[in-house]
Parts: sequence; C-alpha cells; structure tokens
Amino acid sequence: MQNALITNMIIRTFLSAYFLCVGSLFAFAETTKTKPNILYIMADDLGKEWISCYGAEDIETPSIDALAAGGMKFNNAYSMPACTPSRTTLLTGKYPWRTGWANHWDVPRWGVGYFDWKKKENTTFARLMKDLGYATAAAGKWQINDFRIEPEAMKKHGFDDWAMWTGAESSPDEEHAKKSTRRYWDPYIHTKEGSKTYKGKYGPDLYTEHLIQFMRKNKEQPMCMYFPMAQPHTPVAHTPDEPDAKSVLDRHKAMVRYIDKMVGQLVKEIDDLGIRDRTIVIFTTDNGSAPPPRGVIGRRNGREVVGSKGTEKEAGVCAPFIVNCPGLVPAGVESKALTDFSDMMPTFVELGGGQLPRDLVVDGSSIAPYLLGKTKDTERKWIMALGYGSAKLTKDGIRPTKKFSTRVIRDKRFKAWVSNEKKIIRLHDLKSDPWEESNLIGSELVLHQKALQKFQDVVDMLPNKDAHPSYEPRAANAWDRK
Repeated sequence: MQNALITNMIIRTFLSAYFLCVGSLFAFAETTKTKPNILYIMADDLGKEWISCYGAEDIETPSIDALAAGGMKFNNAYSMPACTPSRTTLLTGKYPWRTGWANHWDVPRWGVGYFDWKKKENTTFARLMKDLGYATAAAGKWQINDFRIEPEAMKKHGFDDWAMWTGAESSPDEEHAKKSTRRYWDPYIHTKEGSKTYKGKYGPDLYTEHLIQFMRKNKEQPMCMYFPMAQPHTPVAHTPDEPDAKSVLDRHKAMVRYIDKMVGQLVKEIDDLGIRDRTIVIFTTDNGSAPPPRGVIGRRNGREVVGSKGTEKEAGVCAPFIVNCPGLVPAGVESKALTDFSDMMPTFVELGGGQLPRDLVVDGSSIAPYLLGKTKDTERKWIMALGYGSAKLTKDGIRPTKKFSTRVIRDKRFKAWVSNEKKIIRLHDLKSDPWEESNLIGSELVLHQKALQKFQDVVDMLPNKDAHPSYEPRAANAWDRK
C-alpha cells in the first residue's frame, strides 16, 4: 500500500513537471509568435536625395525601394540635425533639450562627458526590450561612450551582443589614435572580446555579418536589433564592389549602393530564417547628407539638393523613413503621418507587448497602432528637430552651446523656425514652398496666423533653458579636451 502511494506521488510529480515544461514551451512559442522582431537600420549622413524611391535621380537603391513598395514610406519623419542629438533621442525617447545632448559630442575623441547608463533619464529602449524578453544587439557606430574606460558600456545600456566602431579615440599614442579612426577598411571594432583592428576587412561587412550571426543564434526568440551604420559618413572610401572609385561623389555613390546591398543581405537572411512575417524592418538615417567639399550634391525630383547635415532645413532633418513587415505592416502605403525619433522607444515597447515605466519621462508617443494598420494616423500633431554643432566644455562639464537651442517644429503643412531667444522667426507653408524660400512670418492671413499660434503654444510649453547632459564626473584622462 505504501509503495503504491509512493509510486503515485512520483507519477504525479513527474506529470506535473512534464505539463509545466510543456506549458512553458507553448508559452515561449506563443511569445515568440506574438512579439515581432525589430531591426532598426539607420544610415549615417544620408538624405532623401540619395534614395531612389524618394525621387533621387543620381542613383538606384532597389533593396530599400523594395522595402518601401512592400511597406510604408513616410514623408514627414524627423531625425535631429546631427549625430549625437539623433542617437540620444532615438535611444531615450526624449528630445535633446531634455537630455542635454543638444549638440554633438564625440566621446572617445574628446572625453569628459559620456552617455551615462547609471542615470535613469538615459534609459535606452534596449534595456526596456530586454525586460520584455527580447534578445538585443547593436552593430555599427556608437560614439557616445569610450570603450577603453567602459568596455561593457553596451551591455550596461541593455545590449546582449555588439560589434561597434569605437569612434576616433584621441590618445598620446599617435599610432593608436590613427588606427581607431578606421571604420571602413582595417576597421577598429569593439566586441564582447574587446577592441582590435581587423586587418584587410571592410567594416560594414563585419557589422552586417555580426547581425546575421546574431539572428541565426536567436531566431527562436524575439529580437530587437539596432544597426547604426557607419556609411556613408566622411571620409568617403571605396567599397569592395567598386574599388576604383576615386572622387568624393563616386565614392559616396558607391557607399550608398553598398548600403542598399547590406539592406538586401539582411532582408534575405530574415527570409531564409523563416521569420520575415514577424520581423519589422525600419530604414532611416540620422540626418541629411554632408555638404561639400567633403560631402555631396544630389538631384531629387528635378532639383539639386546640397547636403544639409547640421542644418534644420528639411533636407537636413526630414529623414527617409521606411517600415516593412509582410502581413503585419500594410504594403504600398505612402504616408503623410507625423513621427520623429522620440517616438521609437514607446513604439518598440508597445510592439513588444509592454508598457513604459510610469516614472520614465518620454517625449514621444507610440506609432505602433499606425504601423500595424490599426489606426489611420499617428497621434502626433507636431514634430520637432534640434541640435547641431559641437557642445562646449566648461569648468562644470559639457554644456549646450546656447542656453536655448534653435529648433524647428512642423505639422503636415506648416513649419516654424525658433531662435535662440525662443522666438518664432520663420514660418513656411511646406505644401506650396517645400524648399522653404518664402517666410510667412509677417502674413496676416488667418490660415497663417492659426499656424503661428499653434506653434507658439508649443514653444510656450518648452523650458527657457535646455538641460545639461547628465553623467557622473570621472577622473581625467590624458586625451580629455581641456
């Protein structure tokens, strides 16, 4: 009798463990099925005048165009005008006036200030997505931490895996300073194993391959991948496909064609892994193209467009923005909906089935319902861009160049330019004046006055002074800017 009871107990224990295991497997499978993967691709310094589906006349970008044809192509999406402001806005969901990164700051080269993971206001989307069960990875250009001092900065910001160009590292050792500048040929890349030069290799190939290997390893679970490309940022370089390209323009074109090739490689891998119908691919850029003499001029829709990186012109901040996922994201949509980089964190979290922490301040709002075809528009009534030029170093640390940074605010039709004195100084009707040539600030038309009042209400909500970058001071290094 006692043996029978013991046997029954063993059987019940085994069955309980079995069904618990099976239930966990079903739960895991359901989570994987219902939580889409996210691949966010962001080129470095690439305006719409170099994407053929946006009207570029000097180049063809078939892989990017295919994403647009099979998904949503946004016409009214804002990045920030320059590198650091765009990246910190994207990572945190906050505008630069709130984070303090209202100007560019090249951390490995200049030291002192850095993107401090210990500060709650610097919480990244990667940390939140990791909390939702996502495997997270980044490859490409980071530049807002110094990996010599913080070799696990990427991990602390929420990434499980990474392969990052370290950024140009100033150093008393001239040879080290020289090798660390290389993001293309013989690249100096930081991974979980540390930083080193990959002799004879082409950096963009390594970044792409790292993401491909990550996808192969983690395809059975939700993935959130961030690909801040190194290309086509200057100094321009020849590519493996076009080794004979010599001029700035020819090398720029070759690099853009290589960007398109890498996009195609990633999409093909997603197809081959059988996860295409649950992988949302987003393609965009951090700001417009670099201007001559190091940059370029391209033709778009019958007009020459001078590279406008570092400006608040539409060519500098109205980024190409394409979203694609067959079966999830509606196909063939050319959208006038408003969005900017501050929307990405809340969007990713909602796509992952989560909610933002109640005590986390975010400026953006989720566009997930719109991307999934559940709403006819985003919630945004206006979008904003600000931040360019280098920040300044004071005895108290890194500070924005001006107390109140200039910025632009726009809706689907009108755009206002705001001065350092927090005054609206220009108004443009982008419907009739897409190149911003006619200032309507003095117009007495009711339509224009209503637009001005709308933007003035936004300006009035803004603080009179931009925040300072938030980081804990650390011991000085030999390469720190004085």
